[in-house]
Amino acid sequence: MHTQFPPEVRQHLEHKQTVVFSPEDRRLIGTAGYEAPSEDIVTDAVLAIYLGKNVLLKGPTGAGKTKLAEHISALFGLPMHAVNCSTDLDAEALLGFKTLQHNALGQSEIVFIPGPILLAMTKGHLLYIDEINMAKPETLPLINGVLDHRRSITNPFTGEVIRAHPDFRVIAAINEGYVGTVPMNEALKNRFVTVEVPYLQGEGLHMLLQKNSILHDEKLLRTFVQLSADLLALIEMGQLPDEAGSIRALLDACDLAAYIPPRRAVQRAIADKLEDERERAAVMNIAETLL
Repeated sequence: MHTQFPPEVRQHLEHKQTVVFSPEDRRLIGTAGYEAPSEDIVTDAVLAIYLGKNVLLKGPTGAGKTKLAEHISALFGLPMHAVNCSTDLDAEALLGFKTLQHNALGQSEIVFIPGPILLAMTKGHLLYIDEINMAKPETLPLINGVLDHRRSITNPFTGEVIRAHPDFRVIAAINEGYVGTVPMNEALKNRFVTVEVPYLQGEGLHMLLQKNSILHDEKLLRTFVQLSADLLALIEMGQLPDEAGSIRALLDACDLAAYIPPRRAVQRAIADKLEDERERAAVMNIAETLL
């Protein structure tokens, strides 16, 4: 089990699997099964988490960053609380909010409902911040103290100082260069160890499609692996956007191809998502050549 890790890390992971959580918290533990393009990706991310570092997963959309975070959650046996960043993200979405409730005596009282960050901090769980560079620049400095050596925050809604449980860990994910994203400032970036997550290719991709798609035609699965390679070649030349290489989209195409003609499956799952007509035509040209 976990043979690629040093003995002390293996022992730690095995011990964490024995920790008992409430049924509610256990449902938050991710599912293992991330297929890595390189073993170093999982090894380095796990080692960083073991050492108490914040990990930034950097890669194109659909490369499996969220799946890797869930995989790490499963390896450590840590429930995972997710924050999905957007331009609308505010302090309440991150930290929690006050609301009116009735107590056991039927009296109304104002109570604070903790958000994902405070829950993860106080329970010693894993915090996953998805698309961290989609948040407004003025929002994330709220949690700078959570991400550095202080591992604490003053709750702006209650004035209470919250200090993180020793098991608290943080993973964030970033898609660079997409519409609506902003460059991470240096203060925030310096709080993370960065792990590149590229698209899976070759035999690893074939195994993933075999395992996760309802399509069982081996010849067709191999053709979809080649389709992915050809799409990535055009992406590298700047002729297609990153989303054309999404593994999620490729899986969708495989599933559809179990029931409809493969070229139409590629059109529905990959080509029609693209805005530019020339990009859609480029995808379909590859599909027509292979399929």
